[in-house]
Amino acid sequence: MELWGELLVGLVIVLGLFGVLVQVLPGGFVVLGAILVWAIFTGGIAWAVLAVAALATVAAAVGKYLVAGRYMLRNDVRSSTLWWGVVGGVIGFFVIPVVGMLVGFPLGVYVAEATKRDWDTGAAWRATLVALKATGLSILVELAGAIVATVAWIVGLFLT
Repeated sequence: MELWGELLVGLVIVLGLFGVLVQVLPGGFVVLGAILVWAIFTGGIAWAVLAVAALATVAAAVGKYLVAGRYMLRNDVRSSTLWWGVVGGVIGFFVIPVVGMLVGFPLGVYVAEATKRDWDTGAAWRATLVALKATGLSILVELAGAIVATVAWIVGLFLT
């Protein structure tokens, strides 16, 4: 693959890493897709790099749900609460431009937990914090997988 192609793949990888942090794109899979395209055009050792990247991405995709789910379960917060947060985030995205998702997600989680806990606002707030921490943990796990995939690609660049 020529330099311009590798630069384009690198740019898509950066976009994927950004997608992991912002949670708008399936960032880990964008990174993996870019490495797949690179492997198809490069061949040879690139297939081994793709295997490492795929393993890291899939492990992170599974691991983020296990880590977040276990953390929430330990703190008596249902995983369905996150779905209400997503609903709140989507509504917030359309109601408040730019920052609506950041406002709507915690608000959706809070309302879901408040209704579950008979409007005990203190317990609902603690559960909201637990859900936000679990979300942060899942982002970190996915980011770790995407970074491992990215490092594998960078090493692959030097080996090809």
